[in-house]
Amino acid sequence: MQTIRLKTSSTADERARPGPGRDLGPLLAGVATAVAGTGALLALTDSGSSLRGPFALFFLIAAPAVAIGLALRGLDPFARVLTALAGAVALDMLIAQGMLATHRWSWRGGIVTVTAISLLLILLVLMRPVERILERTSRRAGKIRSS
Repeated sequence: MQTIRLKTSSTADERARPGPGRDLGPLLAGVATAVAGTGALLALTDSGSSLRGPFALFFLIAAPAVAIGLALRGLDPFARVLTALAGAVALDMLIAQGMLATHRWSWRGGIVTVTAISLLLILLVLMRPVERILERTSRRAGKIRSS
């Protein structure tokens, strides 16, 4: 008989370890969300703040990157981040190109469009488990009816 030993992951050890730096991931995610939201708000209200440009640029990259990153659950973290950032830049460029081609360029329209597409992608990713549940229940209902 062969004994198989399980190795504990380093993330499990880090979670069990008390002390500073343990909850750094959620804290950074919250700060990034606050900065991105502030950037969108400052840009849409046409604020004269010097932080408007950098924060709005962060929003224009972070919002689609998060949406694309959520859709790429199967990749390893580095590939997921790299692909999400590349997809975010490509999406921003496609939106800008589409607005320029139709002669409807406006910075407010760009921010609203990026927000809408990012929210749509997030909604589609979050609805994916609901579709699986509905498929399972319809299969079960079909089995019950055929019996």
